[in-house]
Amino acid sequence: MQFQKGAKLYSSEVQREGGEDILYINYIGAPYVPSISDYPKVMERVVDFLVENQNVSRVILVQQKNYNYDFEETLILLEIAQLYTYLVRQENILSQKKLITNQEQFFTQRYNEIFSFIFWLKQDPIAAYFELKRLIINSKIFLEKADVQYKIDQSNYLNLLEKVFLLLENTKLIQAVLPHLEGYRRGNREIYHKVFRPEVIPNFTFTRLVSDLPADAEIVAQYEIGKDFDVSLVNILRMKDESKLIYHLIPPENILSENYNMLLNLARGVLIEHQPKAEEFTDTERTRQVFFNISKDLLQDLAQNKGIKLSYSNLNQLATILVRHTIGFGLIEVLLQDKNLQDIVLNAPISRTNIFLRHQTYDECSTNILPSQEDVDSWAAKFRMISGRPLDEANPILDTQLEIGKIRARISIIQQPLSPDGLAYAIRRHRESPWTLPLFVKNKMLNPFAAGLMSFLIDGSRTLLVAGTRSSGKTSLLGSLMLEIIPRYRIIVIEDSLELPVESLRNLKYDILRMKVRSALLKTTTEVSADDGIRTSLRLGDSCLIMGEVRSVEAKALYEAMRIGALANVVAGTIHGASPYGVFDRVVNDLGVPATSFKATDIITICNPIKSPDGLHSWKRVLQIAEVRKHWNKDPIEEKGFVDLMKYNVEKDELEPTDDLINGDSEVIKSIASNVKGWAGNWDAVYDNILLRAKMKKEIVEVAEKTGNANLLEAGFNTLSNHMFHRISDEIGQEIGLPWGDRVFPEWQRWLNGEVKKRKI
Repeated sequence: MQFQKGAKLYSSEVQREGGEDILYINYIGAPYVPSISDYPKVMERVVDFLVENQNVSRVILVQQKNYNYDFEETLILLEIAQLYTYLVRQENILSQKKLITNQEQFFTQRYNEIFSFIFWLKQDPIAAYFELKRLIINSKIFLEKADVQYKIDQSNYLNLLEKVFLLLENTKLIQAVLPHLEGYRRGNREIYHKVFRPEVIPNFTFTRLVSDLPADAEIVAQYEIGKDFDVSLVNILRMKDESKLIYHLIPPENILSENYNMLLNLARGVLIEHQPKAEEFTDTERTRQVFFNISKDLLQDLAQNKGIKLSYSNLNQLATILVRHTIGFGLIEVLLQDKNLQDIVLNAPISRTNIFLRHQTYDECSTNILPSQEDVDSWAAKFRMISGRPLDEANPILDTQLEIGKIRARISIIQQPLSPDGLAYAIRRHRESPWTLPLFVKNKMLNPFAAGLMSFLIDGSRTLLVAGTRSSGKTSLLGSLMLEIIPRYRIIVIEDSLELPVESLRNLKYDILRMKVRSALLKTTTEVSADDGIRTSLRLGDSCLIMGEVRSVEAKALYEAMRIGALANVVAGTIHGASPYGVFDRVVNDLGVPATSFKATDIITICNPIKSPDGLHSWKRVLQIAEVRKHWNKDPIEEKGFVDLMKYNVEKDELEPTDDLINGDSEVIKSIASNVKGWAGNWDAVYDNILLRAKMKKEIVEVAEKTGNANLLEAGFNTLSNHMFHRISDEIGQEIGLPWGDRVFPEWQRWLNGEVKKRKI
């Protein structure tokens, strides 16, 4: 909230936001930074406002930075305000009737005593507590020495004091400070810092962020994210009584000087009036660049007018911050800079719930960030414009994506009536460059042999489904398999949310076409349905077909494509399912694909997280690679239609080849071999090729670790390595008839070593 220009100093306003009433008090122009802890008059002013507005759940003192006192802190002050209201307005504690019984000569003294207590109650309740304690002690002394005629009157007054003292002592404030009162001196306000620690929010944003580290927190890890002039500090904290760790973020916008905050606040007011139109959001990168340039010019002009010096790096930093808090997505963008994050969750009611996230190393974490209702409403409007999809009561679900430079994320939003408490977000951060099979080997999601087998199956133009639960790595694994397709073949990718690494493959010179289809959750939209998209792809020429996720009626069209594409091109997609039979059950019983059509599936790969015995840790793993046999009629379980090629060994924490695979009893692999000269009926040559691919993937991982060159694991080098493998295999095959591993691997290894040396220079 921003007070209008010229608003009166110390004026207040209560606004209803995100299901809560927030009290804003204007301190713009005050000669000091407002603090309830430091200044008695600030505390008194807040209590006075709360006396008149007792439904308030947050207090924000507005200056160049906003000082936010959360629900718990506001509740403490509300209790003092309610006590004041009760004593003065309901009990009328200053009245003659309350202060004396029959001795009128004591009224003036007692009135002054209670008036002094009431005066201190609003601006220094701890001082009021000690003042009351002093009055009680003096009253007891007087009662003991008093003549009989005064005892009833004095006893009634003492009872009144003790009643008030009990009410004050039982307040949350006094209970909180009782352990710290030893050595307290009246007027010393340092003790209030133990109770009131506001969240400091720059005035150009609304999202709250708890800047201070919790007093009893243990720092588990600390690192920086971002680059150049836009660097944020991350602390991973452990609290004694909490199972979740805390992801504590300190972005650059929260440690700016007052002058820089003022510049951003002024510039934001100007830019808000020039928000981009809906059509401009279709090219977000260009729009952001235009606004970045405008922001730099605007900030430079404002700095000159205000006599504030701005260096080149400061100017770029402020412009970057301004863009993300006007046309961007605020601190969500800062979080997305962290390559360790996998999921970011904003639960409703968002303004009262910390952001949660999933960290690659530290699993589920809470954060120190509380988004505001203004921000989340603004983000929802922008995502509607970016996606071109509706988000309203009739369509309370929105799936879309966000791209900022190299950062890519899938965005899922729900709202009322599906989410009765309002907007909620789930954000899946994609890796900036695609996952590769060597990267998965390094991270133990699969082992080299499994990587070699998957590479072999892709080259063999099989139909594959990658299955698993949510957050099991299905889409990432499918993306890595796309990199195993020889770039000379055309690829058509069909998705309702753009998650697969199409841009990266395009940059690697892949012949790739992306088709965006209607989400299965939408009933009506201008987008083409997924099943029509699949059927259209079959008319676009000879291509590999990659389906982002099989969700609904498009399953039937996909199986048409599988049956048409069998033995010609790779057809692959992801689907939810925890086992091969679970996939069958979903495809046949839930999605209505005939059981006979399901046989068009050659391979089902199952990904799932595994957990540690304490339940606090989990790791993504490929648990099963199974082939689908073709001889069964009704039930593939009863008729042994599923045969495992590799199975996860939980004790060894890796996939192991089954006897069926080792002994050559794989119909899918035999089918691949039957179409390759020299491999038909030659299981040794086929198995040798799988082992060769596995050995190459393992060698890349080991060399990358040995040399410290992580780029060897990335998509660019993976594609180059595969190209050299195919080229060397072709040369050796022409020379000796078959590309045997003992001849191909040394040649490929020499090439690898040469590349490593070249990249060192």
